Amino acid sequence: MWNHPAVRGELDTVTQLADASDEDLLLRMIRGDEAAFTVLYRRRQGALYRFAMRMCGRTSIAEEVVQETFLVLIRDGGRWDASRGTVATWLFGVARNQALRCIDRDGRYAPEEPEMEPVSGEDVFDDLSRAENGEVLRQSLLSLPPHYREVAVMCDMDEMSYAEAAQALGCPVGTVRSRLSRAREMLAEKMRARMGCSL
Repeated sequence: MWNHPAVRGELDTVTQLADASDEDLLLRMIRGDEAAFTVLYRRRQGALYRFAMRMCGRTSIAEEVVQETFLVLIRDGGRWDASRGTVATWLFGVARNQALRCIDRDGRYAPEEPEMEPVSGEDVFDDLSRAENGEVLRQSLLSLPPHYREVAVMCDMDEMSYAEAAQALGCPVGTVRSRLSRAREMLAEKMRARMGCSL
């Protein structure tokens, strides 16, 4: 099967596009290049999924957000404006809008229980403490109002710059800074309350 000329040709095209910029891939995709879409999807899907999972707390919702984001890309990719940011920040903006729609639609829902990672033999207590602290962070993050949660996820977890987050959110950099400052304060308060100690 992999030796079939059509499959080999598609794999060669995808390999050739691996070094192309997001912008080039989008322009090629708009002209009907399916391989360009495939490369762009593979490149950005993971980060968008993590963002959606951190925003919504549920696998099924995160998958829905990613699917809807790429459907918007297929349908409206030609509306991307380079003067307003990169393709990546535009995709995060679309994913953010999709996530907020899901949060509004479904209201507050309990996040899924995370799978526990296996603990190593020597540092069982350290491993359990890290897992417990990670769950406290996750629960605390999900309890933030969405406009604070999104800046905390983008800037602190996804390591976006203030400018990139501002482009994705469609707001000034100063707004990102002030929301992030407040989000960090609220997150620390919520974590202290959940852990029952001073951080």
